[in-house]
Amino acid sequence: MEHSSNTERSDPRGPVRLQLLGPLRAYRDDVELETGPPQQGYLLALLLARAGSPTSMSELVDLLWEENVPMSAVNTVQKYVGTIRRMLEPDLPAREAGSFIVRRGGGYAFTGRTARVDLIEFRTHVDSARTHLASGRRDEAVDEYAQALGLWHGPAGDGLGPSATVSPLFAGINEEFFDACVAVGELANTPQLSTRILQPLRLAAWMAPLNEPVQASLMTALAIAGKQAEALSVFETVRARLADDLGVAPGEALQAARKRVVQQARVRSDQHSDHGGSAPLVGRGEERALLARTLDSARAGNAALIMAEGEPGAGKTSLFAEFTQDAERRGALAVWGRSLDHEGTPALWPWTRLISELLANQPEPVRAGLASGEIRRLLDPRPDNLLGGAVLPDSGAQFRLFEQTVDLIRRAAAERPVVLVVDDLQWADVASLQLFRHVATQQPDGVVLAGLLRDRAPAPGDGLGRMLAAVGRLPHHQRLRIGPLQPTEVGELVRRETGRAPSPYVARCIQARTEGNPFFVRELARLLADSDLDAAAGEDALARTGVPSTVRDIVRDRLAGLDHETRRLVEIAALIGREVDLRLLARAAGIGMSACSALVATADSQGLLEPAEDRPLSVRFVHDLVRESVHQTTSRLLSTGRLHLQIADALEGIHGDDEAVTERLAHHLWLAGPFADPTRTTTALVRGGRRAVAQSAFDAAVPHLEAAAGIAHSAGLLELELSALSQLVAVIGMQTGYMGSADATFDLLERAERAARGLGREREAADFLFSHWAAHSQAIQLDRSGQLARRLLADSERSEDPVVQAYGRHAWGIHQWDVGNIGSAYRHLSESNAVVAERANSLDQDQLRHDLQLLSPAMLALNTALHGKDDEARGMFGRIESDAGNHSYDVTVWSAFAVTAAALMADPQWALRAAERGIAADPEYAFRFLGAYQRLGRCWAHAVTGRDADRSVAEAEALIESNLADPPRSGLTTWLALLSEMYLASGRVQEAAGALRRADASIEAHGQRYAAAFVQLMHAKLRRALGDPLDAVHEAAGRARATAIAQQAYLFVHRADDFLGLARSS
Repeated sequence: MEHSSNTERSDPRGPVRLQLLGPLRAYRDDVELETGPPQQGYLLALLLARAGSPTSMSELVDLLWEENVPMSAVNTVQKYVGTIRRMLEPDLPAREAGSFIVRRGGGYAFTGRTARVDLIEFRTHVDSARTHLASGRRDEAVDEYAQALGLWHGPAGDGLGPSATVSPLFAGINEEFFDACVAVGELANTPQLSTRILQPLRLAAWMAPLNEPVQASLMTALAIAGKQAEALSVFETVRARLADDLGVAPGEALQAARKRVVQQARVRSDQHSDHGGSAPLVGRGEERALLARTLDSARAGNAALIMAEGEPGAGKTSLFAEFTQDAERRGALAVWGRSLDHEGTPALWPWTRLISELLANQPEPVRAGLASGEIRRLLDPRPDNLLGGAVLPDSGAQFRLFEQTVDLIRRAAAERPVVLVVDDLQWADVASLQLFRHVATQQPDGVVLAGLLRDRAPAPGDGLGRMLAAVGRLPHHQRLRIGPLQPTEVGELVRRETGRAPSPYVARCIQARTEGNPFFVRELARLLADSDLDAAAGEDALARTGVPSTVRDIVRDRLAGLDHETRRLVEIAALIGREVDLRLLARAAGIGMSACSALVATADSQGLLEPAEDRPLSVRFVHDLVRESVHQTTSRLLSTGRLHLQIADALEGIHGDDEAVTERLAHHLWLAGPFADPTRTTTALVRGGRRAVAQSAFDAAVPHLEAAAGIAHSAGLLELELSALSQLVAVIGMQTGYMGSADATFDLLERAERAARGLGREREAADFLFSHWAAHSQAIQLDRSGQLARRLLADSERSEDPVVQAYGRHAWGIHQWDVGNIGSAYRHLSESNAVVAERANSLDQDQLRHDLQLLSPAMLALNTALHGKDDEARGMFGRIESDAGNHSYDVTVWSAFAVTAAALMADPQWALRAAERGIAADPEYAFRFLGAYQRLGRCWAHAVTGRDADRSVAEAEALIESNLADPPRSGLTTWLALLSEMYLASGRVQEAAGALRRADASIEAHGQRYAAAFVQLMHAKLRRALGDPLDAVHEAAGRARATAIAQQAYLFVHRADDFLGLARSS
C-alpha cells in the first residue's frame, strides 16, 4: 500500500521541468532525465495531458495497449508509475506517492504544482492573452500569445507513436495551438510583431497542412513581415494540396488572405519599381508581379525556388526571358540552361551551359581555382585510352560535382543576386534532374532558381517525378502555373500580330478555339492576317480558315508550300535539334553556305525557322512544337537513316575528334542503323558512354553501352563488344550491386565472359565470372551461385594469376558464409584477403578488382565478428573506415558491412555512427543496394534504444520490402530477425512473431543460413516475451547455442550464453 502526503516536497536537487508540446522530455536543473522505455514515456505523457484530472486504471490499460492486453497490465502500470515517481523525486522513500503522481479513485493523476509543465504554462499564457484582449490591451495580448506559442516544439507527444484511442487527446491539444496561432495572427499588424510569431506559425502550418485558417494566418504574417513572395507560395502549395488530397478549391479564409497579399504586393511594387519601359508580353500581370517580388527578395538576401508549369506554347520561356532581362537591368546575374529534346544531347547539358557562364563571370584567379576537379571533368571530359580496358567509375565524383556547383553559385551570389533558369525540364536527363534537386536543397541566399516544364505530354518520368516531389517540400518553393490568355488579352495579341484589333466577339471566338494558348493564337493570327476582323466578317473568316486542331496540322500546311529542297533542309534541321549551326546544316544537306542561307530565308518566311539570338551562324525553330511536328512527320520516312548518317558525317567533318560532340555523333550513327559502319557506330557509342561516366551521369551511360554491345555482337566485333560490356558491367555493379534486372544482367555477364575467353583473356573472363557469381549470391540463388563459386575456386587452384586466385578464395568463402559454415568462410576469406593485400598493385586497374579490394576485407571483418573475435573485427572495420577516407563508394561499402556486424553484436551506438556516416557519404541514395543496409542499421539502432521506435520500425519494414524482399536479396533473413528484435523492443510481440515466421520461411526458401543461430535465439527471446515457461525458453536458447557451435559462429554462442544467464537470473 502506498502512502501519500498533502504537503508538496521541494526537491533539493532542483526544480523539475516537463515538456509535452513536442517530443516528451523531462529536466531537472536543465539536465535531461531518462523517461524510460516507450510505453513508460507514453504513460507519463497521458498523465501530463490530463494534468489535474484522474485517469482510471482500466482506461490507462486500454490507452496503453488497445488490444492484446497482457494479464500483467495492471502490475506493469503500477511499476511504471513507481519508476516515474523515482525519476522525478530520486529521494522518495519506498511506497511513498510523492508530490507529482497521486492515486485517485482507482486511477492516477498528475498534480505536481512544483513542476513546470509546458502545457500548463501554455494555457496560462493563452488565458492571460484573452484577458488582456478583453480589456483592450492589444500589445500585451500579443506578447502573452507569443510566449505561449514559443513553448511549442512540434506536435503534442511527438514521436510517441499513433494510437486510435490516444490520438484524439493529443489532437485536441494541437487544436488549442492552432486556435492560438489564428488568434494572434489577427492581432500582429506590424512587421516587428509579425516577425516575432513567424516561427510558431510556420510550425503550425507544417503540423496542419490542410488547416486553412492556420495557413491563412501564416500568409498574412509573412506579407506584413515583407515576405509577399513566400506568402503567395504558401497559397499555391496549399491550393495544390487541397486539390490533390481533397479535390476542393481554397475556402474563404485562404482566398481573402491571398487578396490581401496581392494588394500589398501591388502597392509595394508601385512604390519600389525602378525598371520602366513597356512590357512586350501580353497579360501575365500576376505572374510578372510575383517574379518581381521574388527578385526583390533575392536582392534582400533570400533564396527563392520557382517551378513554372504550363502547356506547350503557353509562354513560359517568354515570361522568364522578360524576367531575366529585368533582373539584369537591376544588377543581377541571369544565366540560362536549356534541356534539349533529342537523345544525342550530352548528359548534364543544361548545367554545362550554366556552369560555363557562371565561371566566365568569376575573376581569373577564382576561375582558375574552380575550373578543376569535377567541374573540369564536366566541362572538358577527356577520358584516356578510350578504346582500352575498363573504365573506373567513381560515383562519389557525382556528389563532389554537385557540391562544387553549389559552391560556384554561392561565390557568384556573394557578389550580386543570381537568377538561374533551367528550361524544358521535361527533357532533362536524370543527372541534370538530380543536380537541380541538389542545388535547390542546398540553395545559397541571394539566388533565384527557376525550373520550367510542361504540365502535359510528355508524361513526367520517374526522375522528373521524384525531383518535383522533393523540391515541392522545400520551404522556399513556389509553384507558378502559366495558364491561358483571357479574351481581351487574346485580342491584344492578335492586334500586335496583324496590326488590326479584332472585335470583342471575334476575340472571344479565337480564345475559345485556341483555348487561350499564345502560340496557337499567334499562328492563327498569321492565317487571318489578310482578313477583316470585325464581328461579322471576322466570324466568317474564322469559319473559312478553321483552327488547326494541332500544331502538326499548321506545320504540315506550311511544309506543303515549300519546294523540295527547302523542305528537305527543314527536315534535316529537325533531326539536328532546336538550334542548328548553319555550317553543320549546309554540310549535312550537301550544299554551300549561300544556298543554305537562301533556303533558310524561305523557311523563315513561312514561320518555321528564325535567326538565333546572339549566334549569327545559327538558326532555330520558332518553337519546340514546330520542330517536334517536323520531326514526327520526317521520322516516318524511310530515308531518315540516311539523313542521320549525313548529319554524323557533317559533325565529324566540322568537329573532328572534339569530345563536345561525342554523344551527338553516337546518337546520329545509332539512328542511321545499317547505313552506318558498325565499327564506327560502336566506337562512337563506347566513347559516348565513357564521356557520360566521366561526367558522373551513369544513367546516361547505360543506354550508350548497351547499344554498343548489341551492335558489336551482331557484327561479330568481339574486341569492341568486350570493351562495351566491361564498362557496362562496372557501371551496373556500382549502381545496383551487379543485380540490375536479374535475368538481363546474368545474360550480360555470360556474354562478357564468353567474349573474354574468346579473346584468350583469362583475367577479364574471371572478372565477369566473379560478377556473375556475385549477382546470384546477392539474389540468394545459392544453387547457382554455389556452382559458379566452385568454378572460380577450381580456376584459382589452376591459375598463377593473383586476381584469379583471389576471386576463387573470396567467392568460395562467401558461399560458405551463405550456407552457414562460418569457420570455413573465415579461413577462405582470410586467404583471399592475404592475396589481395599482397598483390594490391595488380588488382587496382579495374572497377571489379577495386570492388574486390573493398569487399574482401569487409567480408572478412564481418565473418571475424561472427566467428567470435570481437576486438579483432572492430579493429579491422576501423582500418577499413580509415582507408576509405572521403570516397563515397568506399565509405558506403564499409558502412553497409559495419552496421550489419554492429547489429548482430548488439551494439546500437556503433551501428548508428556507421549508418550516419555512410548516409552522409551518399545523401542522394545513389547506391541503393548497399545504402539500404545503412538505413536499416539506423532504424535498428533507434528502435532498440527507444528513439522514435514506431517510426523507425515502420521505415525498416518499408526498406526490407522495397530493397530485400522483392526480389529477394542477400541479408533478408538477418534483417527480418533484426526487425523482430525491433518489435520486441517496442513491446509489439505479435508483430515480432510475424517477422520471425518470415525469417524462418526465408531460410527455408533461399538457404542463406549465416544468421540461423541468431534467428533461433530471437525465438527464445520471443518465448520469454510471450511468458512461456522458463524450461521452454532455455530449450530454445540451447538450440540456438548448439547451431552456433556447429557453424563455428561463436558470436551467437556468446549471445546465447548471455541470454541464458539473464533468463536464469530473472
